[in-house]
Amino acid sequence: MPFKNLLRRGMCFSYLLQIPLRDCISIKAPEDNEANNPFTRETSGGISVVCNQAFLIKERNIIAPYKTVRGTTEHLFQLDVAGKVGDVVQTLHQITAILQSRLARTSFDKNRFQSISETLNMECKAEMVTPLVTNPGHVCVTDANLYFQPLNGYPKPVVQITLQNVRRIYKRRHGLMPLGLEVFCTENDLCSDIYLKFYSCQDRDELYFLIATYLENHITEHTAESYMLQWQRGHLSNYEYLLHLNNLADRSCNDLSQYPVFPWIIADYSSSVLDLTKPETFRDLSKPIGALNKERLDRLLTRYQEMPEPKFMYGSHYSSPGYVLFYLVRVAPEYMLCLQNGKFDHADRTFNSLAETWKNCLDGATDFKELIPEFYENDSSFLVNSLKLDLGKRQGGKTVEDVELPPWASGPDDFLQKSREALESQYVSEHLHEWIDIVFGYKQKGTEAVAAHNVFHPLTYEGGVDLNSIMDPNEKVALLTQILEFGQTPKQLFTIPHPQRILSKSSSRTSIHSVSITESPVSANEESFEDLTEESITLAWNNIAKLKLDEQYKIHKEAITGIAVTGNGSSVFTTSQDSTLKMFSKDSKTLQRSVSFSNMALSSCLILPGDTTVISSSWDNHIYFYSIAFGRRQDILMGHDDAVSKICWRDGRLYSASWDSTVKVWHCVPGETLSNKKHHFELLAELEHDVSVNTIDLNAANTILASGTKEGTISIWDVTTATMLHQLPYHSGTVFDAAFSPDSRHLLSAGEDCCFKVIDVQTGTLISSVTADEPQRCFKWDGNTILSGSQSGELLIWDLLGGKVTERIRGHTGGVTSMWMNEQCNSVITGGEDKQIMFWKLQY
Repeated sequence: MPFKNLLRRGMCFSYLLQIPLRDCISIKAPEDNEANNPFTRETSGGISVVCNQAFLIKERNIIAPYKTVRGTTEHLFQLDVAGKVGDVVQTLHQITAILQSRLARTSFDKNRFQSISETLNMECKAEMVTPLVTNPGHVCVTDANLYFQPLNGYPKPVVQITLQNVRRIYKRRHGLMPLGLEVFCTENDLCSDIYLKFYSCQDRDELYFLIATYLENHITEHTAESYMLQWQRGHLSNYEYLLHLNNLADRSCNDLSQYPVFPWIIADYSSSVLDLTKPETFRDLSKPIGALNKERLDRLLTRYQEMPEPKFMYGSHYSSPGYVLFYLVRVAPEYMLCLQNGKFDHADRTFNSLAETWKNCLDGATDFKELIPEFYENDSSFLVNSLKLDLGKRQGGKTVEDVELPPWASGPDDFLQKSREALESQYVSEHLHEWIDIVFGYKQKGTEAVAAHNVFHPLTYEGGVDLNSIMDPNEKVALLTQILEFGQTPKQLFTIPHPQRILSKSSSRTSIHSVSITESPVSANEESFEDLTEESITLAWNNIAKLKLDEQYKIHKEAITGIAVTGNGSSVFTTSQDSTLKMFSKDSKTLQRSVSFSNMALSSCLILPGDTTVISSSWDNHIYFYSIAFGRRQDILMGHDDAVSKICWRDGRLYSASWDSTVKVWHCVPGETLSNKKHHFELLAELEHDVSVNTIDLNAANTILASGTKEGTISIWDVTTATMLHQLPYHSGTVFDAAFSPDSRHLLSAGEDCCFKVIDVQTGTLISSVTADEPQRCFKWDGNTILSGSQSGELLIWDLLGGKVTERIRGHTGGVTSMWMNEQCNSVITGGEDKQIMFWKLQY
């Protein structure tokens, strides 16, 4: 449970006295008779406050509403005083001035280093963020550790994190400004080790860079698109996916104004049995909470139309500190008391009943709140008044105790269990993307938000108000207070519609706390490759001239060099000279992944059987293995001394061609478990050439390999014995592409010299030579007919026997550099120098 983790880490309040700012008469820093280093003085970091009213907190260590003490007195306070600003902005300025003066006159105590050999890399001022409190101090990064030394020594003199233990770091926005940084030493825990807020974006970014250099897997690889892919294919549960999205959207358990937000799922709180097979059991996930009740929505829309700019539909947010603590009052009462000026909320407004809360969210004029992760966790303590808090009596005299559960729940644990089952149900899996569009996606802002009835106050959005443009300090403080108390909309993660989850016909519920890996089904409109016949392929090639452009997308910044497609045809991977590997969803027509392994061009790509791994070759001499399921690089094969130009994969063996004049054959053994996916490579053969190798292909039996060089030579090899059968200087320039015929008797090659060459594989004899008007960069063929991509961007259909072009199809605006064809030969994808991929369909 996220909030319980924070409490266990000692971040709960321990104040014995709190003074409302409106009751302050004067504030000053205590007089110092020495160098004024607050880190070496027992009373350091304090401020002297003269007030006419104060609150006593936790008398005899009992959590209860604060007791008021009246009369003019003077108190020495530590610097983590928390409270609402109210109308006493001047008092707050005095406190801020004292803090900044203290910070400016002090520095990090280097005696706190763990080792005298540590090298200081950076030091700056910052604040440690915890719920409702930010604690100022100095942050310091060495070559071994990250330190934070709070000005007042709370919660301890120095917070220290070993850089080698850091697993994740995230840049955060705090108060809608890009000043936060959160550091995790765990893989999946929602609770971070430290959350820092800086006084300048430059300091934040510099510290982020210093820490990131120590991370083995850089955090930028874990994108929203990466998690979306894993969720779509069933590698992440709905719960896990929502946690990842919250994390990427700057939601943090340390920041109550940006606490992780989860959806209401269940709409039935009256039945004795919860039926997850009935759609009416569930809330409509395509609408925000405020639009679920049509009558209330009509009233809100009428007000919206009459409202001057800035217009907004809802006067409160779906996630705010007040709403979070509304749910958590029984486990975090001290936070609620702090937020509520020392009082619990009225008993009738307390979190009393699931049914009442849901009804109020549907009908209430100002209640639009969603849920928090605790509703789908394993710890039910937030539903039980185990602390025996005096939360008051409701109208009718009933004392507020545990939360009243719906009839279908036998107890708190059973309620959470059924809530988790509902979250992972087939109905939610089919519709969760609609809620994501509203909260994290394209319906969050602008005209799409208006159409979806999802418009909140500008103060809740990043970019909704520019605090830096406000010169009046009083106005700036007031706006910042509203931002922190009103609630903030998550950072927008998707700007186009989120794709639906891929579900099998016999979809089973995934476990909430374990990764459940299922096969991605073939959708009804996709071809089945199990019943391929020679007749269907022949029919396709007889009609290849009827190939029509279906769709086209510009997804790269430079020429495309390779295309690979998953077995069910839903995902297309491309490589480019812009050094990126990209994944494009054919179903949702969206770019879902972009990965850069180095700053040099990638030359080709392929997908291993099972659709779990993509392999990319690069001009930096390396071959990269990339996990589709887990969204990260798995392995690097540093197999060549120059650029790797082409790779092939057959029966567990990898064939790599390189400009270092070799083709290498590798036996590849993958790791045996999901947690150990490292591959082991054994070099089986090295085929030596005189010059750089540009392309390779294997025959159907995987016994014969053909290679084409930059100087026009075609070589044919017996890979079983690693011996050369033929070396044929048939081209006068670079061999762009080469491929065996389906029966493996012939080899076709295309070169820079504008020629096609047909070679008899057994004898090495040149059977035919066809000259084109321009170079043909890539091709597919069936032994008689060629579909080629030209330097000008056209697709050409060739009759080999006649030696002529039978059809010209307009395509790219630059050279066609790569081509993929499905096994039925009725679907083609091309990539070009114009940075586009084009999808072609055969129209019979």
